[in-house]
Amino acid sequence: MRFTFLFLAAALWAQSPFEFREVSPESLGLFENGKPVYVYNHGLMRVEGAPEDRFRCCYVHPVYSPDGVVLTDDFPRDHYHHRGIFWSWPVVNIEGERHDIWVIRGIRPQFVRWIAREAGARSARLAVENGWYVGDRKVVTETVEIVAQAAGSGSREIHFALRFEAVDKPVELQGEPTQKKGYGGFCVRFAPRQETVITTEAGREARDTDMVAHPWARMDATFREGRAGLRIDIDSSSRGFPNGWCLRHYGFLGVNFPGLGSHTLVPGRPLGLRYKVTVFSAGTP
Repeated sequence: MRFTFLFLAAALWAQSPFEFREVSPESLGLFENGKPVYVYNHGLMRVEGAPEDRFRCCYVHPVYSPDGVVLTDDFPRDHYHHRGIFWSWPVVNIEGERHDIWVIRGIRPQFVRWIAREAGARSARLAVENGWYVGDRKVVTETVEIVAQAAGSGSREIHFALRFEAVDKPVELQGEPTQKKGYGGFCVRFAPRQETVITTEAGREARDTDMVAHPWARMDATFREGRAGLRIDIDSSSRGFPNGWCLRHYGFLGVNFPGLGSHTLVPGRPLGLRYKVTVFSAGTP
């Protein structure tokens, strides 16, 4: 019986359309039927011409639509610190000192270990443990789980579950206070594009906004490879739902948490945040 079970499990694994591949020593890619889905950058990413203090790891880029359009950007010259799909905060207070993991000042993310790489018949799961470090001191343990569903009808869902826990001392997170923008949290920086349209449950957003609450936001545009888009839905279990947003027509969607307030990570009391990202091809509702 045990042999039969293992044989069937191996057969189902072999039938998976998904495959994880090392695309570089610093990056792991997910592919479905040989087509790229996303790349997770676990090593230190560098770009010629970018400031060395903006080199970083632990984010997702590129992200692809089902028909192969590259949706995300990395190291854009107007905001070198923007990086595909990422999560970070401009204000990180630890024992009276202010750090900034948004622009990687005084604190940095670092890969620790792989937790899981699972390729199933209808989805693929990647789980990673990272740390936030001030010098050699680890101050936060970060766990990232990414579950990508099989593409269908011109779209694909990618689910993100993020978990943050202070290691030994409280760590306070805040959004950007300048001009009450409140940005900081789960974000997407989009690749160069034209004909950009941002939509929320309220309809088309004609202007950039800060701290306006929405359960979801979506950007459609014409990219180099064609028309496509991406939508972020906040899981109702996430803190502050529905959160305020940073919406920018230059190519940015960001869920603001904790916005203009603050949240303190305490050892033994992890913070969990969940988001659904839907990538879609031209003509998908």
